[in-house]
Amino acid sequence: MHQSTFDHAQPYSLTDYGWDEASEHTFTPHRAAGLIPARVVRAERGSCEAVTDAGIVRAEIPDAAGQANVAPCTGDWAALRSATPHHGPVLHALLERRTALIRSTASRTSRGQVLAANIDTVAVTVSLDTPLKHGRTERMLALAWESGAQPVVVLTKADRCADTQRAATEVSEVAPGVDVLVTSAVSGLGLDTLTAVLNGTVVLLGPSGAGKSTLGNQLLGEDRLATTAVRDVDHKGRHTTAWRELIPLPGGGVLLDTPGLRAIGLHDAQDGLEQTFAEIEHLARDCRFTDCAHAEEPGCAVLAAVEAGEITQRRLDSYRQLLRENAYAASRTDARLRSDREAARKDITRHLRATYQFRERQL
Repeated sequence: MHQSTFDHAQPYSLTDYGWDEASEHTFTPHRAAGLIPARVVRAERGSCEAVTDAGIVRAEIPDAAGQANVAPCTGDWAALRSATPHHGPVLHALLERRTALIRSTASRTSRGQVLAANIDTVAVTVSLDTPLKHGRTERMLALAWESGAQPVVVLTKADRCADTQRAATEVSEVAPGVDVLVTSAVSGLGLDTLTAVLNGTVVLLGPSGAGKSTLGNQLLGEDRLATTAVRDVDHKGRHTTAWRELIPLPGGGVLLDTPGLRAIGLHDAQDGLEQTFAEIEHLARDCRFTDCAHAEEPGCAVLAAVEAGEITQRRLDSYRQLLRENAYAASRTDARLRSDREAARKDITRHLRATYQFRERQL
């Protein structure tokens, strides 16, 4: 017999995890079918932890619901079928995602990896105790913009930086349209402003050692997220957070902490790139040729802006590199879709051939 439906009770309601009237409306047909609303807290192979109004439950993921393109991830809203005396609860369906943070897989396959779903704010964390890497920040911002959520850049460890104003100015130049906040978990600098800016479900995005978990603990008001010291030899952090977690914030909203990302590959992020490099996109409208690659074409407004010092050559190089990377990822996705369609066509042909052969044998 199944031992227990719930792993443990929890002091929050589903509303504390972001459930609202719009969610309830979307869930109406599922509730009519006797299903239970839940939000996925942690997804693993074959099962997931999901929070409900009654507690946190471990639900089985049927094979049909665990395929790469529809597999549940942290932040998903789900419809669960209740446990029976002989079986635990089962994930029946996922609600449509409002937003999703997606990167290319480490294996560079054509399918993307969903890091978080139904998020409202992406806090891109950048540590000030190491040299700024604008290219990495631009990558994270492209992912953030593409998700459909609102990015905010959080400069951490300000207590270890000699000139925070200069650093903030530098980052602001590569983050058009994004708030750039200077913070310190040690002194408390900027945390009140950060709390006021964050909205809804907040995901912390950044490399290991950027101070995501320490920042998260400050927002939570307690040491819920594990932290470790950054190595002195190379200033790199360990992957303290081994999985994504979903925790209600004391002032409202939900915090989603993610493992540090070593690789931040783009996956179908054209809109995100256009937002991240908004000033280059704007200048490109004045180029002589509509398909200008901003390399050496005559009448290129972008190259003229570089020559005039309005944008840096580094930023243009980063823009072109990320466009090439994204185009390659898109071509792999298109190739996979063509392959999937061809496989489906062959399946239909085989099925029809078998049907005709069966009918001929009946004659």
